[in-house]
Amino acid sequence: MLYSDKVLEHFSNPHNVGDLPDADGVGEVGNAKCGDIMKMYLKIKDGVITDAKFKTFGCGAAIATSSMATDMIKGSTIEDALKLSNQAVVEALDGLPASKIHCSVLAEQAVKAALADYYRRQGVDPTPIVGPLPEEDACHLH
Repeated sequence: MLYSDKVLEHFSNPHNVGDLPDADGVGEVGNAKCGDIMKMYLKIKDGVITDAKFKTFGCGAAIATSSMATDMIKGSTIEDALKLSNQAVVEALDGLPASKIHCSVLAEQAVKAALADYYRRQGVDPTPIVGPLPEEDACHLH
């Protein structure tokens, strides 16, 4: 399995690792039975994501996509962060092996889950803004 230099860099030296105790939104996606769990923490001020951190329990591709996704949304508006797609994360990493593409979906879902939590904390129904969040899905084979 070949990984791009960018994937290896973000796996070896992931950016934005950790948590934000005073986060405005926290999202956790994944499934303990599968092994990949991603938790994302966001600080939001005036509609802009001022900080993003993550904790990922999973394979190298899951860690690399979390790292890249947090890099991509820091400093962006909520609207732009909601447009983040797993395809954009994969392209920013110069590609992933086909068997690892599902890891990038987790990064996209973690951002949306954290933004949904942010809206719930504001007393706003997140579904019309964020869209439906996926239910616990069946495990993907690694």
